[in-house]
Amino acid sequence: MLEDGKWIGPILDQHMHLDRSNRFLDAVSEFVRAGGTGIMLVHKPSFYGSLPEDIEGYRAAYSDTISMAEEVRSAHQMDVAVALGPHPVSWEKQIKSLGIERSSELHLEAVGLALEKIESGEAHCLGEVGRPHYEVDEQTWGAANEMLGEILSMASSSGAPVQLHVEDNGEQTCRELSQICRSSGLPLERAIRHYAPADVSSEFTHGLSATVSVGRGSVETLASTARNSSAPWGMETDFLDDPRRPGAVLGPKTIPKRTRELCSALLSGGWEEEDVESLLTDVHVNWPRSLYGI
Repeated sequence: MLEDGKWIGPILDQHMHLDRSNRFLDAVSEFVRAGGTGIMLVHKPSFYGSLPEDIEGYRAAYSDTISMAEEVRSAHQMDVAVALGPHPVSWEKQIKSLGIERSSELHLEAVGLALEKIESGEAHCLGEVGRPHYEVDEQTWGAANEMLGEILSMASSSGAPVQLHVEDNGEQTCRELSQICRSSGLPLERAIRHYAPADVSSEFTHGLSATVSVGRGSVETLASTARNSSAPWGMETDFLDDPRRPGAVLGPKTIPKRTRELCSALLSGGWEEEDVESLLTDVHVNWPRSLYGI
């Protein structure tokens, strides 16, 4: 899928949020015009509105995400996979209003509902779930890790892949997550570190899959570590579709742009064309198909 040294094949953003009240289909149009061909649409919590306080609230919220995916497919005739799950920040915020016992109970109920949607074929991945990415008190941190272990056990039992929202503590985070996966019975490659650093070497990831946040400087790191990777990885923007946080994450055009840059960097770094083609086919086609069934 290289033509004159340029990638002309599929391009997948593995972590994108959309919001009906913001850009929604217009954001997808921008992605498509730049060369994008598929997205993983990740459920977006209503942090500025009211978070679900019972399972029916989650059922309605998940249904809206699934409906948005159908609208994107219809509008653009493109591949759209869906990730459903209760965000760990929602859990932490609701401790204050519901108490830690009820917030945790609701969180696990929402995980169970998401897994039902995956089993029925309406969704493809559990996510984003995990633990708070900011400092919390010791009791909350302990509860978060205990619950994460239970969530990964549930995912293991259902065979679902998991996109993980976690803190950025480099290699240590990957090491800890791999230990939790092993204790929970979830195969390491089925656990996907979302918003991951660009180091995809086995020494860094400890066998976890990753969706790399491809901001500035990421291409150089990907190019230097890709040969030492043993687990699937992909690219993501974590586009928020939120006008209140401009510049907080990457824009819709980023993945096509970074894919072209990575292709060029690999070729100029001595990779053969067939090896570059094989890697980018894995990144945008084969690995997503094996992880999400798309």
